[in-house]
Amino acid sequence: MKQRSLLMTTYTKVNMDNFIKKHINLDTEVTKKARSSRDFLHEQLSALPNKAENFPRLYPGKEIYNYGSFSRKTKIRPLDDIDFMLIFSADGTTYKHISETIKMTVPESAANLYKLRDENGYLSSRKIANKIKNNISKVAQYQKSEIRSSQEAVILNLVSYDWTFDIIPAFKTVEESDGRSYYLIPDGDGHWKKTDPRIDQARVTNVNKNTDYNVLEFIRIIKFWNQIQNIKISSYLLENIVLNYFEEGEGEIWNTKPYQLKSFFNYLSSAIFQPVWDPKSLQGDLNDLEHSKQIIIENKANKSMNAASNAITYENDKKYEEADKQWRIIFGDDYV
Repeated sequence: MKQRSLLMTTYTKVNMDNFIKKHINLDTEVTKKARSSRDFLHEQLSALPNKAENFPRLYPGKEIYNYGSFSRKTKIRPLDDIDFMLIFSADGTTYKHISETIKMTVPESAANLYKLRDENGYLSSRKIANKIKNNISKVAQYQKSEIRSSQEAVILNLVSYDWTFDIIPAFKTVEESDGRSYYLIPDGDGHWKKTDPRIDQARVTNVNKNTDYNVLEFIRIIKFWNQIQNIKISSYLLENIVLNYFEEGEGEIWNTKPYQLKSFFNYLSSAIFQPVWDPKSLQGDLNDLEHSKQIIIENKANKSMNAASNAITYENDKKYEEADKQWRIIFGDDYV
């Protein structure tokens, strides 16, 4: 009995930082390989106008724009995709809004773009995507890879790596009457829509820099929680909710992860019912979840908040085994 009591009192609590490093943050070596393979792909794509027949001209000096969660450093394990835009020169192409759709008109002088028009004479985003797809498959290193087109991207599935590359064809606009320029990307229906990933990148960078906390890692932790709880909030919506939390000052007063988690779950339980406005001012309210789904998220957030609160109490009482049981409610059974 004496020996059993000793074992119980010497239970060592799980190190949360080690758990995050092992299960949430991307492995350093994987990240290095991913960036190296991305840089090689950039080189191959940048060379296509000189190698491929009738391939449209790319934007000089700015052919590639990296964006998405890998670029913003908010990606979690496993690394499954890397996004970037392949930016073409407009060469006199103009665009106009028709209802919610953007249609692009190409002058005959832009011969290679002109050949990629649809049956109505507008530049086809699908034909541009197929142009990329058909020519990248000729690169020797990619000949055994799966290359397909989705509604908005060309997806390169490499044999030697676990991640795909999502290549988005794009055009950069001139400054409009509102003083802003945009990127035009496929809308999934053969035409185009506006986006501006520079705003997303600047926002997450500024919040991380201006907050006395590692906001980037906290976003990753909450994305992992979303995955473990099988809630399926979109990654982009969840990221913006976390940024709202910090911008509104809710996260400023908590320096430790346990208290920050408890505070955020309390915030999420009510924030999930509120509008989450697109920082780019293009999509309006990002929170298009049905009310029944919001109720589920509220319940999950409250359950996680209570578990975090219990874990903090147990840790303060040095009941580490009980504390870790509470953290497993939040992070799953791999929290060991």
